[in-house]
Amino acid sequence: MTVLRAHWPHYLIEAWGLGTIVFAAGAVAVALAYLPAAMEAMLATHPLLRRTVAGTLAGLTAMAVVYSPWGARSGAHCNPALTITYMWLGKVAPHDAIGYVIAQFAGAAAGLALLTALARTALTGPPVNGIVTLPGPRGPVVAFAAEAVLAFVLMTVVLNVSNARQPYPRFTGLAAAVCIATFVTLAAPLSGVSLNPARTTASALVAHRWEFVWIYYTAPLAGMLSAAALFVRLHGAAAVRCARLNHTGPFPCIFHCGYRSPAPQAP
Repeated sequence: MTVLRAHWPHYLIEAWGLGTIVFAAGAVAVALAYLPAAMEAMLATHPLLRRTVAGTLAGLTAMAVVYSPWGARSGAHCNPALTITYMWLGKVAPHDAIGYVIAQFAGAAAGLALLTALARTALTGPPVNGIVTLPGPRGPVVAFAAEAVLAFVLMTVVLNVSNARQPYPRFTGLAAAVCIATFVTLAAPLSGVSLNPARTTASALVAHRWEFVWIYYTAPLAGMLSAAALFVRLHGAAAVRCARLNHTGPFPCIFHCGYRSPAPQAP
């Protein structure tokens, strides 16, 4: 309870951050599905262009959350797999990891529920189908491999940029956003590119499609943990400074931080 009283704003920010990202992803999908006929025909003829637009907007949304004042305060994980990986690295206390993960699932569900209330069948019906993440035509094995590899790459980029010499850590959010935009553009036909168990759960709640959620629960975590293990093997555990993707601003850090001392705890 002491930790909850001290850290609840950080948990709430995580819910807001992922809720915003999921809401934006659904809104973009709806907008692309209901464009004027001429533009829709062009995008239908060039699916890579459609994915480029969706990926770019997804990356920009994630970057806006990371670099926002609230994102700087919580660290802007917005992903249970990322939070659990940082807990494994010893940078997030287990009680904070539990708070973050619960908030992330709740925020994603709330964000998509709000969009469902606003867009109704434009979101839940075809062709958007609640932005559910499903394996592509090549099947669940390829989807699992794609999610694991993409998560591995994303975590590798985050760890290397955030723990580089100054001034490079400040570009962690930008690097992650570029990864997300590229992944959606190139790999969406393989797995839908979730990389996030909470985001997939929110979509499954809306679309009532649960048959492949195991892929999006296990593959991102496996990929990120593998990337973290390799980073520690190459650079040592001490090379991981902090779990915040944005370490700017006057906010006290609640993590096991190599930049500054954690926020004081009540006895």
